[in-house]
Amino acid sequence: MNHRIARWAIYFLCLLLDVSVAASLYRGYLSGWFLLPVAVGITLLTLYDRLQGKHALLRNYPLLGRLRYLLEQIRPEMRQYFFESDTDGRPFSRRQRAVVYQRAKDVKQTVAFGALDNMYEPGYEWAAHTAFPMKVKPEDLRVNIGNEQCDKPYDASLLNVSAMSYGALSKTAIASLNGGAQLGGFAHNTGEGGISPYHLQHGGHLIWQIGTGYFGCRDDKGNFSPDVFAAAAVEPAVKMIELKLSQGAKPGKGGVLPAAKNTPEIAAIRKVKAGISVLSPAAHTAFSNEYEMLSFLQQLRKLSGGKPVGFKLCVGRADEFERICVAMVNTGIYPDFITVDGAEGGTGAAPLEFTDSIGMPLYDALALVIGQLKHYRLKQHVRVMASGKIITGFDIMKVLAMGADACYSARGMMLALGCIQALQCDSGSCPVGVATQEPTLYQGVNVADKRVRVANYHRNTIAALAELMGACGFASADKVNPAALYRRVTRTDVRSYKEIYAPDYNSRAGALLDPGPSINN
Repeated sequence: MNHRIARWAIYFLCLLLDVSVAASLYRGYLSGWFLLPVAVGITLLTLYDRLQGKHALLRNYPLLGRLRYLLEQIRPEMRQYFFESDTDGRPFSRRQRAVVYQRAKDVKQTVAFGALDNMYEPGYEWAAHTAFPMKVKPEDLRVNIGNEQCDKPYDASLLNVSAMSYGALSKTAIASLNGGAQLGGFAHNTGEGGISPYHLQHGGHLIWQIGTGYFGCRDDKGNFSPDVFAAAAVEPAVKMIELKLSQGAKPGKGGVLPAAKNTPEIAAIRKVKAGISVLSPAAHTAFSNEYEMLSFLQQLRKLSGGKPVGFKLCVGRADEFERICVAMVNTGIYPDFITVDGAEGGTGAAPLEFTDSIGMPLYDALALVIGQLKHYRLKQHVRVMASGKIITGFDIMKVLAMGADACYSARGMMLALGCIQALQCDSGSCPVGVATQEPTLYQGVNVADKRVRVANYHRNTIAALAELMGACGFASADKVNPAALYRRVTRTDVRSYKEIYAPDYNSRAGALLDPGPSINN
């Protein structure tokens, strides 16, 4: 009976409102005739809800059901602004977001009254400091990328802008990121959408990502074009080439550019038709196995004039990565770098199943990749870059401890631009103009201001990393030791990163060319 009472109560209140407004107007008590259309409108909306057949909730609870839909729509904002604690929030807590904002604005970066995390809960992590700290210069925290097969190695920062395409992000966001990279002396990954004018606007160093759609280097049929690639790869701003096999947000699935974001300008950059949803395939057409992939990388190296080349992947099957390592040994072709993208990464649109249930998390993937490279004595030839929820100096030090040489940040850089974690990246309606192609929204991004904030965030985070390393006694990035980082695995059990992730692969060195029966040579 409750729903019947509620329904008839709504009818009665609407009728009462209409009668009251009409009577008041008739007697001259109210001079605002605008109230009558409001009352009539509410009544008509109630009748419409009762008669429509699409939504059972509105049919059973006219008008009241709309309140439920309204509250559901604003639920994320209500949680974030009124109910969320400083350590709540996903994928980044308020405390994590706050430190990015503070560093980007170059304001106070300290916290008061002690730690908020429960240090006795499983998952808590910390680093072991030394009684004899040392001074580490932030400007020294760089790494040279390019092995003996590379003619133009690149001196990279330990923190760089992760792959985000123009199309996924707005032109003002891309220009701000590139401007920040130029000011701060770090690299800006283009994402698979190709090199746009906004990537070149401020002269920031670029890592050109080549995806399965070959955007910006494809022929009329969508296949890779060596001539088109070579013409763009000689651009002085392009410092490295990254071949994307898969990404953390949706490994095993191609990218999606919604039709609403595929403007004529973006279509011209990507060399596709405007106004349609653009789907990049899951697999490459230029190669089909690990040997062909290495040959393709060598081709990219030559076409680019000897610039560093590498590939990015979200690790799936361990045996597949081992086959890649065996192919490196057998061919003698070594990529200059490998980017390991954790399954927890991702800034764009992806199906829930792929986001939540496909791919290996970053730390497990790093442990596998570094272990296999060491096992096959390839690490001396290949730098490893890590990507996946990296925003603080401690995040960087953790991946360095596991063997990474440098890292990317995507969402950290977006937060520095002013992202408020509205979780609207795939809607085209990003409220701060970062992930949208709507002019009324992206024009709100002031490039002159935001580029400085991106540079500030990078500088302050690298400075924090230098202080952390000094406190732990690490003189350089390659000295960061996994034995000095700890994780509480139960309330009474603590294990070091070395115990969890870094077994001694040197003991297996004798099996260099003995990959086992599961490897297809």
